[in-house]
Order: sequence, then structure tokens, then C-alpha cells
Amino acid sequence: MDAVQAANSGHPGLPMGCAELGALLYGEVLTHCPTAPDWPNRDRFVLSAGHGSMFLYSLLHLSGYDLPLDELKRFRQVGSKTPGHPEFGHTVGVETTTGPLGQGISNAVGIAIAERMTAATYNTGAHTIVDHYTYVLAGDGDMMEGISSEACSLAGHLKLGKLVVFYDDNDISIDGSTDITFTEDVGKRFDAYGWQVLNADPYDGDSLRAAIQSAKQTDDRPSLIVMKTVIGKGSPNMAGTAKVHGAPLGKDEVAATRKALGIPEDHAFYIHPDASAYFDSRRGDLQKAYATWGQTFKAWRSANPELAERWDRTRGGSVDYLKAVKLPDVEIGSSVATRKASSGVLAAIADAVPSFVGGSADLEGSNLTGMPGHGVFTPETPAGRTIRFGVREHAMGAVTNGIALYGGFRPFCATFLVFSDYMRPSIRLAALMGLPVVYVFTHDSIFVGEDGPTHQPVEHTVALRSIPNLAVLRPADAEETAEAWLIAMERTDGPTALVLTRQNLKAFAKPAGWKGAARKGAYVALDCDGTPEVIVAATGSEVPLAIDAAAKSARKVRVVSIVSHERLREQGESYRVSLFPAGVRVITAEVGIGLGWEGIASSARDVFSLDRFGASGPGDEVADHLGFNAAALAKLIEA
Repeated sequence: MDAVQAANSGHPGLPMGCAELGALLYGEVLTHCPTAPDWPNRDRFVLSAGHGSMFLYSLLHLSGYDLPLDELKRFRQVGSKTPGHPEFGHTVGVETTTGPLGQGISNAVGIAIAERMTAATYNTGAHTIVDHYTYVLAGDGDMMEGISSEACSLAGHLKLGKLVVFYDDNDISIDGSTDITFTEDVGKRFDAYGWQVLNADPYDGDSLRAAIQSAKQTDDRPSLIVMKTVIGKGSPNMAGTAKVHGAPLGKDEVAATRKALGIPEDHAFYIHPDASAYFDSRRGDLQKAYATWGQTFKAWRSANPELAERWDRTRGGSVDYLKAVKLPDVEIGSSVATRKASSGVLAAIADAVPSFVGGSADLEGSNLTGMPGHGVFTPETPAGRTIRFGVREHAMGAVTNGIALYGGFRPFCATFLVFSDYMRPSIRLAALMGLPVVYVFTHDSIFVGEDGPTHQPVEHTVALRSIPNLAVLRPADAEETAEAWLIAMERTDGPTALVLTRQNLKAFAKPAGWKGAARKGAYVALDCDGTPEVIVAATGSEVPLAIDAAAKSARKVRVVSIVSHERLREQGESYRVSLFPAGVRVITAEVGIGLGWEGIASSARDVFSLDRFGASGPGDEVADHLGFNAAALAKLIEA
């Protein structure tokens, strides 16, 4: 409450209402090591209700992580290690960035999947080096969000027995009592998902211990521990009310609370000496547990050198495995959809990169994301590398983030581009956290055809390009698709979206050195003799269309393939001028809205785009109906 009061901003209710649980978790239950925060076999704790961040910061400080009390005193201040919501990579001991409700609990499902995969891959009959739990604290808001339902349904289906969720059931949300909007029986819902549902008194240590022990003894179901908590417990006048949810208590109520709890008067950030002494002693025990594991790990490494090498390479984020990828041959002039071309590359990557895991949202046959010979992840086959997410796009994004957070894997997931909207919050968080997730988005335009405008994305590629630190690659043929996959897999500091076609595209001849140029974001796909009169800058399926249009024109036309807007923006002026000489008219072409092309096109009329929704019918007929074809582009070139 002191940190929130000092910042004059924050959420004191959850930290105060769940303080006893926090003390038990970090003081007794969790296997972790503050001096080795990246210990692979640590228990993971995810604060899904990330608004209650002072709960986590207080416990990390008490436990001995590198989070000094001065940082808690700078809560929510610029440059502090204690931002308003926990941020992965910013504060030691924070397992994932939370705050958008439902994301944390869904990340935890991915973490639990990764734990089971890792244990099945590396544990041997003689040595167990992976054996830990994933704990979550979630609130009413998490339970209301739809993403949680998707992810927890999947967790129950997969029987993730080492996932334990504490439900902070305090009956309060921002607008007041939860009964104004939320009257379902959450326990019955989770029981229907296939979870073990337990109840515990959050203010009785033995009750909590018994529930946790029962959860840990159940290995074929995740567990939900329902706790009827009092938000803001300890505050004489605000406990149990919405007033304590998202605002400081105020000077007078802080003083009253100190008095009620027996805290010395006017002693902000007080820590009882007995608490400090206890956690000091606890650190010694945790250090011993870590050292014991280290001896087991050393023995395992000696007995299993090949597994140990794989462990080192995958957990270290090495991309050396990519050197062994055998890319499919591409015949110039052949026609194939980029989703089909992607399928062959994906399978080749799966054969060469053992850490490559993922799947689609019930669209494997359409996204073409199968990994033959590498198994399916199920309760019976936990070493399988294909994950069947079902029709759960929102959760798929967050679960994949959890797998990436765990480490040791290069995850991907797939759906139709139009459904990237369902995944956007998770994609945004992957970009914020710098997670190397690959998104395979197929059926990328009106050429989807008969499914009509509900399934024909026109604004989605531009929307994805607006997310900072997300690389969006839209390849123009089978050769570019293979290169785009390699670019995505080489990237280790953020996510990448591959935007792929349903319709066939003809593989076109390319100049020498095009692969290196494509890594800069754009290259000259077709040139003319001398200085061009017109340059057409196109991307994806519009590059072959632009090549066809150039053949219909009497002008000298250069076609530039823009594989990635983001990479092109990173290049120096000299490279951009080499593509687009000063004074030469530039037309841009993409079968979607024109937003984002204004900085490349010479004028508004030179943005060849589709600023409307599509129509139902065969793809080519829809394009002709909407006036988006090579003839129309050739007419614009001549204008």
C-alpha cells in the first residue's frame, strides 16, 4: 500500500488481499533460486492479474532477487524496475508481461506445455532434470475474458497436471461488485473443462497447503484453487470494496491500516525483522536445492552427450541448425501458392531444427503446416511437436508466447490472415517482449474467392505492419517464400508474420544477389534498359501481377519487390535511392487498403490498392469485378 500511495497510482487491493498466499508461495512452496533466476528447473509463477504488480515486486524483493527496496519506492516511475504492470525482460523474476487480462493465464498454459515437452525430450530413466510446476494467480477479470476460456479448455484437454491456478475470487471489479455482470459458477465451468477444482481458505495456511498438495498429487488434470479473498484486506474502511481496487488508499486510510495491522506509525515500506530473517534463511535452502539439481544435471550431461548438445544449442537460441535445412527446389515458371511453397519449407525446417514446434487453429489442411514424422503433442505422446490448438486463435497466440517464454523452443502458429484480428493482443505482447514466434497467415487477400468478404482480408496486412517490432514478410513466389522462412527463423529478438497466398503464383527469374537484397526488405525483381520511366513497388502476389502489367506497357518499367516494409525502412538513404531514383514516378501495388504506401508512391493516384471489402466468387473473377488486375495496373502505368 505504501508503494501505491507514493506513486499516487496503482492497485493496492489484490496485493493486500492475497498477501498470505504470496508469503506461503515464496516462503515455502515455490522451488526457485533468486541468485539463479533463469534456472531451467525453477517453478514458474505467473501473476495473470498483472494490475496487482506490487504483490509480485514485494515478494521478489523479500526473496532476495536483484530488486532493491529503492526500486519499490520508485513504483510506476520512468526508468524504474517496477513498472505499473510486470514486464518480462525488464524486472528480474518476472516470467511474462501481464496486464491485459487473460493473457497471463493463457501464457501459463503454454509454459506448462513446454515443461511437459521438455521433460519428455530430456529426462531419462537414470536422471530427471525437468520436474517443476507452473503456478498462476488469476482474478475475476481473467475469468471473464474469453481468451482464458479458450486456453483453459485446451489445458484440460491436454491434461496439464503441473499447472496450478489460484483464483482470487474477491467479488470486486472496477465498477463495483462482480454480481452486476458476472454470476456464473467458475468452478463448475473449470470442472467441465476437465480441471480438478479445489477450495481453500486464503487466510489459513494449512487449508492452502492441503489444496496445493492435492493439486501436486494430481498429474492428469490441471488444478483450480478457488479462494474467497477480501480485496484490500487490512484496510479498516475500504476492505471488500471497489474503492481499494485501482487507487491509493489515501494518507488517512494508510495510517489507519498501519494501526490496524500493528505496523509502526509513519513507517512507510516497513518490513518486520522476522520476515527478513526468515527469507534470508529460505534463500540458503533454495541455494542448496539449486546446487543439488546442478549435480544431477552434471551427471545427466556426462551420461547423455548428444542430448546435452541439443539442450545447449536449443536453449541458447542458436540458429546453427538452419544450415542443415534442405530447401525444396523451385522451377522458374512453375506456379504454386505461397502457402504450398511454405509447406515444403516448413517440413524441411522441422527435419533440421529439433526445437521447432507448433501448429494451427484447426486449419492444418488449409494452412499446410503439417510436420510429417514428428508426432503430435498429446497426453500420451508429450514429445510430439505438432500442437493442435483447435478453433482457438486468441488462445493460440498467447499459448505460443508461453512456449517461447519457456525457452528451448522455436514456436510457430497458423491461421487465416483474416483471423489475425483474434490474435492481435497476443501478437502485440510477443512484439513487446521480443519473443521469436513465427505466425503463418495464409489466404491473404480477395483471391481467397468464394468464401467472400468475411474471409477476404483487405486491411489486415497493414494493421500488422503497424505493430512495432513485428516483422511482416509477404513473399511473391516460392523462392521468396523459402527465403522469408529463413529470415523469420534467423530472427531472435521479435516475432515474424509470414503472409501467404491461397492462389498460385508464377515463380519469376531474379537477378544475381537477390537473396541478400531481399534481406534488406526490397530488391529489383524486374529491370529495364537505362533509367526507368515508371517504378512499380509491389509486394506478395502483386509482384507477378506487376511483372505482367509491365509487359503490357510501352513504358520502361522497373518492378521492385518489397518483401518487408520494416526492413526497407531500416536501410540507409543510398540503398533506397538505388531502388527508387529521384525524379522517377513510383506506383505501389498491393491488394488491400492503401494506408502505409503513401511514403513510397509518388502521389495519391499512384497507390494501386483496394480500399473496400471484397466479394464472393472465384478469385480471378472477384479481382476483375473489383478492377484489380494486370490490365488495370498497366492502364495506371500509362496514365
